[in-house]
Amino acid sequence: MIPDQTEGQTQERSQEAKTDAAFKEALAAAARDQGFALCRVTDPAAIDGSLAPRLQAWLERDYCGDMDWMRETQARRTDPRVLWPEVRSIIMLGMNYGPEEDPLAHVGEAGRGNISLYARGRDYHEIIKGRLKMLASWLLAEAKRRHLQPDEPELKVFVDTAPVMEKPLAAAAGLGWQGRHTNLVSRSAGSWLFLGAIFTTLSLSPDLTEKDHCGSCRACLDACPTGAFPEPYLLDARRCISYLTIEHKGPIPLEFRKRIGNRIYGCDDCLAICPWNKFASTSAEIKLAARSEWTAPQLAELLGLDDAAFRRFFAGNPVKRIGRARFLRNVLIAAGNNGDKTLVPQILALIDDDAPLVRGAAVWALSALLPETEFLFLAGRLAAREKEPYVRGEWMQSDRMEKGVFA
Repeated sequence: MIPDQTEGQTQERSQEAKTDAAFKEALAAAARDQGFALCRVTDPAAIDGSLAPRLQAWLERDYCGDMDWMRETQARRTDPRVLWPEVRSIIMLGMNYGPEEDPLAHVGEAGRGNISLYARGRDYHEIIKGRLKMLASWLLAEAKRRHLQPDEPELKVFVDTAPVMEKPLAAAAGLGWQGRHTNLVSRSAGSWLFLGAIFTTLSLSPDLTEKDHCGSCRACLDACPTGAFPEPYLLDARRCISYLTIEHKGPIPLEFRKRIGNRIYGCDDCLAICPWNKFASTSAEIKLAARSEWTAPQLAELLGLDDAAFRRFFAGNPVKRIGRARFLRNVLIAAGNNGDKTLVPQILALIDDDAPLVRGAAVWALSALLPETEFLFLAGRLAAREKEPYVRGEWMQSDRMEKGVFA
């Protein structure tokens, strides 16, 4: 009896493995039909042991800046089972958004602002979430057709909108590895991947992880304009241009303003320099294609946007979510770095803007563009009427107080 039972169990496990492999192969094909270049599976516990202490150390160093939600959701981030106890498998998916042109082609271009590659087309959240839902519908129907489990499986889809650590999960699933710049790198898609996740109660065998292929390369670390990497595989968000121009709600610290250049939303430098991008292909997803008005817009046009015009201009684009005040803060920093004095009249018009963030950035832009005597003359006339301490501080920065301008 015992030998027969053992043989039967072996045959049953073999059949289950074949069924699982066939299902995952069909899943990968269905994912490709939805535009996903990569589709692999990981176990919810795959990141539990290594991620928690690293995230804790990162938060203790205050490298998250003012992204307080990272602290508030820490427990759910380090273990997907805290977010959803019933999850048994996580399907990680990658959609390629590789560019047609050099993503750094417009960095430093006179009179124009540079927008990060991922924000030059339609908002990826909407596109990927829609595709994930379609793939999830297929998953439910196929699991039922194949009788993969007695009860109907449950699932949840996520794309950068919940406390899910997509990059560590994608690395655990074998989509790629987290490079020295902390972003995911794929041998087939390089750095240009949008990530999505499907949490499910289905039990699927996990795929093998991908080993780190960065070697001794330091290209991404050396390319960072603001020195945001204290060491390899560690990011200080407070120094990162993407954080400063997108997530940071206050004034951009003085030490980073010149180094930001004309980057008005995000930064691609550490991604674009990665040697693995030589294997990346141009995205075939039309909805993610860069649009000319969002690729390298004229600074002069952006400076004239009121709130309604800002919302119209960036309708359907991720830039819209940071709001006009933060965006114009970025544009004014770029204008100050641009050196074009023809922008001064438009900048002067923003000295009286309703948003202190805009007024303060306008003051800095004027200080960068005008000769000192002209700026000090303006400061003597206008600083006294400013009631906001931060903006008044912009008028009085550096050695101007010492020169007695405001005495």
